Amino acid sequence: MTIRTYAAAGLAILLAGCTTIPMAADPISSHWVGQSAGKFFAAFGPPLTDADNGSGNIYTWQGGYKTITIPAKYADGADGKRGKQISAARKQYLRCKAEITTNSDYTIRTIKVSGDVPGVNGGPSYCAEFLVPAQPAAK
Repeated sequence: MTIRTYAAAGLAILLAGCTTIPMAADPISSHWVGQSAGKFFAAFGPPLTDADNGSGNIYTWQGGYKTITIPAKYADGADGKRGKQISAARKQYLRCKAEITTNSDYTIRTIKVSGDVPGVNGGPSYCAEFLVPAQPAAK
């Protein structure tokens, strides 16, 4: 009986070691991890700071500065006319901040967004819109 118990416990430990935890798809990491940090900085500008972590560097980058004007919103009026103003026009200041960790060979290991705002068209992330090139439309 104890042999079966040990065998079952051993099998459970073996199977637990094979389990992977699925991670949410991060478009920024999916695009940049494994690429040269030089390519990133050439496209988006130099880092603000850098620090040696022993096996590579940690860079703090900030950019993507953009100001957009969000138009006023109005209620629907009678006969298709514009109704009462719901919200005033306003300016929104867009920017992105990220921490980039590289190997000693300057290859990006991780890229973590540390400052973000909603996207231009109400999307969840301006950084994702700015740092990941748009995919061509499928035909």
